Amino acid sequence: MKTNKLKNIYISLFYILFGLVIGWFLFGSSSSEKEIAPIHSHDTTTEAEKTIWTCSMHPQIRMDEPGSCPLCGMDLIPVKKSSTAIGVLDPNEIVLSEEAMALSNVETSVVHRQTAIKELQLYGSIQYDERLLQTQPTHVAGRIEQLNVSYEGQEVRKGTILAHLYSPSLVNAQKELLEALKMKESQPQLVEAAREKLRNWKFTAPQIKKIEETGKISSTLAIRSNTTGVVLQKYVTQGDYVQAGSKLFAIANVSKLWAQFDAYASDLPFLRKGDPLIFTLNSMPGKKIKGRISFIDPVMNATTRTARVRVEIVTPDQSIKPEMYAMAYVRSALKGYKEQLIIPQSAVLWTGKRSIVYVKNTSAQSATFELREIELGPFLGSQYVVMNGLQEGEEIVTHGTFVVDVAAQLEGKSSMMNRTPPVEEKKETTKHAMLLVQGQCGMCKNRIEQAALAVRGVQTAVWDLDNKMLHLSIDSSQTTVAVISKAIAAVGHDTETDIAPSSVYQTLPACCLYRK
Repeated sequence: MKTNKLKNIYISLFYILFGLVIGWFLFGSSSSEKEIAPIHSHDTTTEAEKTIWTCSMHPQIRMDEPGSCPLCGMDLIPVKKSSTAIGVLDPNEIVLSEEAMALSNVETSVVHRQTAIKELQLYGSIQYDERLLQTQPTHVAGRIEQLNVSYEGQEVRKGTILAHLYSPSLVNAQKELLEALKMKESQPQLVEAAREKLRNWKFTAPQIKKIEETGKISSTLAIRSNTTGVVLQKYVTQGDYVQAGSKLFAIANVSKLWAQFDAYASDLPFLRKGDPLIFTLNSMPGKKIKGRISFIDPVMNATTRTARVRVEIVTPDQSIKPEMYAMAYVRSALKGYKEQLIIPQSAVLWTGKRSIVYVKNTSAQSATFELREIELGPFLGSQYVVMNGLQEGEEIVTHGTFVVDVAAQLEGKSSMMNRTPPVEEKKETTKHAMLLVQGQCGMCKNRIEQAALAVRGVQTAVWDLDNKMLHLSIDSSQTTVAVISKAIAAVGHDTETDIAPSSVYQTLPACCLYRK
């Protein structure tokens, strides 16, 4: 009985052990592999997909984990990964997909050489031709009996009677002429003198002849216009008494006018007398008027800091009137800038002294761009002359430049706001040094520190009065402690390596004497 029980126990133990062995083979090794494999896979993935975090406003900030920007406090964003490009991609190149190019409307063009043409815009107005402005005076004192010009702006023609003037002097002059005629045979010179007096007062030859023939004296003088034009100003009214030489009217001939523009000093080198010029008027949209520069003012206006540029125009129909606003366009070839590289203004980004463009890598199968710093020449209105940095035939971004730059910023590459310095190993040359220096007071402290700071390469110098130790922060590539020690000794203070000259030491104030 006991034997059978023992036998059953052994059989049961056998089956239990057998089951454990079979279970370990079926599940144990697989489970172990599963426990190890995920750990290895996780490490590889973490290493390969390590994320860099940056600030959208300060792309120079680079963090290994999310957080806030230390400069502005904005939340950091993950750095955008570059699109996959065929071939080896330069670290500073940026790749844009076809969809991004289309959505951003990025356009490129090839750089060519051409003659530099300066485009100028000048602003001004239409003015009277000063050579055709005339003042209508009176040549004899008297009273305005009749005024035929009643308002300013009235048109008059040459010879038109503007006013009638009564003058006692005029009556006396005519009487003198009649009296002189009675002595014509004996005193002919008196007759000629009387006639000349009337001629000076603008009596015409027929009027003088009529007085001589009829013997009648005219009490008034007809004042006739000297020119054809419009009355700009009326200085008198009917009944006014005027003196000889007084101004009655200002008359301007408006058949010829001046288009006068203001040019700044920077514009003058590109303007020459005789250059063609096209201008438009606000009152005549779409109409372009051609002319040539007839005058450039040799003197700058002290208030506006501009010089006048003048164009003469003819206005037979008087459609162009004085004081109309005008805007002129001038195209002038720059001397000394023939066959230069010219690029559009939209292709250039500026940041301080830097001018940058994005050059397309034409050898890449995808849209790949690289930042390039260039040197600009004269500004041509809508274009720039490129002095250095580009070659003829290179393709640059001419529209959407800022979009490409933003993409470069988000990827942490060289951009307008993130200037990546040349890759080189920077050696640390700043170090701390100490030097024992003798001294007694605050005046000594100031003298020692100033002498140390005067040495090139010394960044900071602090002397401790208690322990006589000078603490230095120096650039080891520019100076040494030995040089600093000699400089301090030269002003009268002993150091642990140099003794100050006695002649210098004796000149120190009494409170600074430290030798016993």
